[in-house]
Amino acid sequence: MNDSNIQDMPTIHTEIARKSVEIGFTMPSDVYIGTLLKTLISSKPAGKFLEIGTGIGLSLSWMIDGMDRVSKLITVDNDPELIAIARQYFESDDRVEIICEDGTEWIENYEGDKFDLIFADAWPGKYSEIDEILNLVKVGGFYVIDDMSVQPNWPEGHDKNVNRLVSYLENRKDFNLTKMNWSTGLILAVKK
Repeated sequence: MNDSNIQDMPTIHTEIARKSVEIGFTMPSDVYIGTLLKTLISSKPAGKFLEIGTGIGLSLSWMIDGMDRVSKLITVDNDPELIAIARQYFESDDRVEIICEDGTEWIENYEGDKFDLIFADAWPGKYSEIDEILNLVKVGGFYVIDDMSVQPNWPEGHDKNVNRLVSYLENRKDFNLTKMNWSTGLILAVKK
């Protein structure tokens, strides 16, 4: 499949993709991950969602597109330039809270309600603070991570981090796990 086969792409997505190229942002999310996030979020009416690793807002556009009017989403990134761009596109949406903060600190200090879906697209919540982030998933909620297949931008030895994480998740008894050799490599877990 190619991108032209994607149905119901968020209206703003093309503009954000253009902006990514303009500023030289080299870590955009795959559109197929976006379609999955939109679908999963659509299954949780009045849901509460979390994204760690806002980036420029490509995945965020899909997540928002899947939300109903009463759902809420928090997105966190530590890059002020990228957060400023994401705010230009999304800050007028009262369902969305865009936070510029170190993901590790945010996860460690968060004391609010648990989430129906967490998309961990940054080091915190994926390779660090994994117990803390998994504790924030509601029973029946989704934990989604991508880039589990070898990526061209991986630093030397990163495959060991991925293997450790996969092994850890496979051994958790409180989640059902599906590993997908699809898009950039995906793990979809649901809390039991």
